[in-house]
Amino acid sequence: MSPHIQRAFVLSALVLLLTGTRLHHFAAIPDASWAVFFLGGFYLRDWARWAFPTLMTLAVAIDWLVITGQGIPFWSHYCVSPAYWCLVPAYLALWAGGVWLHRGYRPGHWRELGRLAGALLVSVAVCHLVSQGSYYWTSSMVATPDLAGWAKNYFDWLLPFLRVAAMYVAMAAAIQIVMEQFIKSHPRRQDGVAHWMRSRM
Repeated sequence: MSPHIQRAFVLSALVLLLTGTRLHHFAAIPDASWAVFFLGGFYLRDWARWAFPTLMTLAVAIDWLVITGQGIPFWSHYCVSPAYWCLVPAYLALWAGGVWLHRGYRPGHWRELGRLAGALLVSVAVCHLVSQGSYYWTSSMVATPDLAGWAKNYFDWLLPFLRVAAMYVAMAAAIQIVMEQFIKSHPRRQDGVAHWMRSRM
């Protein structure tokens, strides 16, 4: 299996994950969007020029479908403000976190879990800073914005967003570790999985 087909498989999986969870913004299913962009940066860095815009366009399209499907004009929804487009740099921060994690990545080394935790924490914190901050200071839903209110709102929501992103990324990391251990225990196996894992180095 060629690297292009393997990346296409990963992209398809991320598209399905994004669609299946973002469609349920207002339900009990946790939105995997932040994890999707982080994982996209790690696995699809070579396709960033069009993989990121594809996922970003899909995210916006899903938001539009969900909101207008409720009979509400898109720009009238309380979640949408002039800062909505700040989701682009916010999600880019997540993507950059995944790209950074991949640099120097060594399959099969447990120290990578520490790097993963650090990269995810920083990228989620920056993403939240951009998305939450822009919304807080520009949305009409915040009557009297001030620094104290912004800081409280930021830290009130940081942990929940981090928890959800970490949940999905942990599942992806578990799959990654299983694949790496399988390849390590079968050093002569030259199948597509092994080739793909070597291509990530």
